[in-house]
Amino acid sequence: MLTRRQSLSLAAGAAMAAASPRLSAADLSGVTLRVATYKGQDETLLPAAHLQNTPYRVEYAEFAGGNLIVEAMNAGAVDFGTWSEIPLVFAAASDANVKAIAVLKGDVNRQAVIIPQNSAIRSIADLRGKRVGYVRATTSHYYLLKMLQQAGLGFRDITPINLSPTDGRAAFQAGALDAWAIYGYAIDFAIAQDGARVLKTAVGILSGNYLAGARPAALADPALRAAIADYLGRVRRGYDWSESHKSTWAPILARAVGVPESFIAHGLATESQRYQLTPVDAAAIASCQDVADVFANARLLPHAVNVAPYFDTSLNAILAQS
Repeated sequence: MLTRRQSLSLAAGAAMAAASPRLSAADLSGVTLRVATYKGQDETLLPAAHLQNTPYRVEYAEFAGGNLIVEAMNAGAVDFGTWSEIPLVFAAASDANVKAIAVLKGDVNRQAVIIPQNSAIRSIADLRGKRVGYVRATTSHYYLLKMLQQAGLGFRDITPINLSPTDGRAAFQAGALDAWAIYGYAIDFAIAQDGARVLKTAVGILSGNYLAGARPAALADPALRAAIADYLGRVRRGYDWSESHKSTWAPILARAVGVPESFIAHGLATESQRYQLTPVDAAAIASCQDVADVFANARLLPHAVNVAPYFDTSLNAILAQS
């Protein structure tokens, strides 16, 4: 059930979309859209799907985590980027200047707690008193918390160590961590190169909702807004292409991220759900609010937050197009 504030926010977004001006390609020729991306994401996907020829300039910046993208956007350094629900929760807690404008449904199999090859740990309950690496304000922060709660534990029962993915990998390899809550191809590398074992995946914990976001000032600028709308449509079509051309996409992605093609092929074949960019709806807002409430109740936020004002539905029509 939506609150009155959430309903008004959705209605305002729809009204803004109806009033949004349409600009020609010529009007966008002088526009530069600054896009935050990850290795192997938009900068690789759009050319593979032949969607890279935009009527505006795209300037890419690569990041290692969605939390860093939110920080960069709040600082005005990027106009568009994607992250999970968790960075938006922390953004709301600090009143950051960001908006979520679309929902990316995606895989959660590559979100897991891993342990060293010869570890005696057999369950999350065995993490009591152990050194566990994670990345603050990311999916790993959330699913680690939920896994601990399910085992009757909390962060107070472990030695949590906030590390970047790069630093976490080094610590894991050096034996400085008893377990590592991490995401992405770091898991594949740890398994293949270090003999790591998956203790538990985040399937059944993470919603599978990731978010595409934009800088509010960029959305308020007619030319940048038009570029963002066009870019969203291209990303949506790019994910549709990758899902229907997995055998073509796998070697391209493998080269881009520097992992064996077998890793990529296995990941594509075992996705928990297909990747697709969808409009913001009440369910997506409610899902993110649930995450916020979990963090607040665990006293891992400075105060309770309402995430609804950090969603913008004004570009939903772009994503609803077939």
